[in-house]
Amino acid sequence: MMERIYKWTMQKAAHEKAPHALFWISFAESSFFPIPPDVMLIPMVLAKRAKAWFFATICTIGSVLGGILGYAIGYFLYETLGQWVIQVYGLQTQFEAYRAAYNDWGLWIILIKGLTPIPYKIVTIASGAAAFDFWVFLAASVVTRGGRFFLVAGLLYWLGEPIREFIEKRLTLLTTLFVVALVGGFVAIKYLF
Repeated sequence: MMERIYKWTMQKAAHEKAPHALFWISFAESSFFPIPPDVMLIPMVLAKRAKAWFFATICTIGSVLGGILGYAIGYFLYETLGQWVIQVYGLQTQFEAYRAAYNDWGLWIILIKGLTPIPYKIVTIASGAAAFDFWVFLAASVVTRGGRFFLVAGLLYWLGEPIREFIEKRLTLLTTLFVVALVGGFVAIKYLF
């Protein structure tokens, strides 16, 4: 079954409308959507390696613009929409501690968390709720999200066919590791912050 899903994903990744979907998933993931754009970025780069940098740029722009929406949710709508998003993930207590930490460590929190599997929407909403300097938030988001997506695209670009063969041979293991990393990000937020 995983092989069928993989083949379907690779076929969709090569579709002409895939970059539009990549943008919107990147945008939504930074403010409310639980699935990271890597789910599309990886197969798209594997399907069209020559466009790796283009796809990383789309992810970065979508993620940063979505991060601005997340910031706005935290800044303007925290009492309504922002709290609801935090409650959906069961992170109310951790979020308050996280928001308080912004007074001393805001820039570092954005830079470090933007590179990890910890959901970026938590960072963006917390930045707005803490009224963290918007321009510093924006610059840090460009650096951290761009760094993350360009690193993924670069590795896939340079490793190319060998990495594709590796993925195809170990698809179930990699899927399991991806799910563990995704769930681990949510668990880390719940218990570490």
